[in-house]
Amino acid sequence: MSVIQAGHDGRVDGGRGGHTDSGGGSPRLQQCAQPPNSSSSRTKDARYQQQLQQQRHHGGSMLKQPSLNEPADVVRRALDFKSQGTQCYKDKKYREAIGKYHRALLEIKGLCRVLGDPDTGSKPPSPLLPTISKSTRLTDEQKGAMENAELECYNSLAACLLQMELVNYERVKEYCLKVLHKEGKNFKALYRSGVAYYHLGDFQKALYYLKESHKQEPSDTNVIRYIQLTEMKIRRNAQREKKEAT
Repeated sequence: MSVIQAGHDGRVDGGRGGHTDSGGGSPRLQQCAQPPNSSSSRTKDARYQQQLQQQRHHGGSMLKQPSLNEPADVVRRALDFKSQGTQCYKDKKYREAIGKYHRALLEIKGLCRVLGDPDTGSKPPSPLLPTISKSTRLTDEQKGAMENAELECYNSLAACLLQMELVNYERVKEYCLKVLHKEGKNFKALYRSGVAYYHLGDFQKALYYLKESHKQEPSDTNVIRYIQLTEMKIRRNAQREKKEAT
């Protein structure tokens, strides 16, 4: 592969736009062509919201309205916050988007702690959800909606951070690894993990995650460019170490 150099304006020739970091002039490329929330996930959310409405209206006024802390309402609030975060991202309001995604995750984590989800460890139940008993059970539809929302929130948080003026690559890596822990072949999380490790100077790990993302999307130009840049860094480091050893 030929190495593509970063231009003086902070962009990579032929790329989809990006900025250099303050360190070594390497590009911060556009992280993904799609917005954080894909059309398929929006469809799933809309379908679930519609099902909630149908459940509420079934039976007319004779059906008791659920309390605000029933699982279905917690899931609905989490999806609402996630959707608001996606809209903020589209409007380039990245800080606001981060806040919305965190609110969605708080709803999800609070409910999981109350229900005894092992992923939340031994932390006490969230005070946000005091009326849900541990005997409450989520439906398969609710579980699926929450799991999808959680992964999308972490992926979207990473996307937001990569758009900031000063990028916290440690946090980007943390969020992406949370996604990969549950969905090991998630393209966006693999690619952004590679980007984060690259800017943190861990080029071997960067190359691993970038090549894994390349398997998912072989034609993605951003992935290809970051692989080229990472391989160049590895070669230069090897040359420097060889020179220092002689």
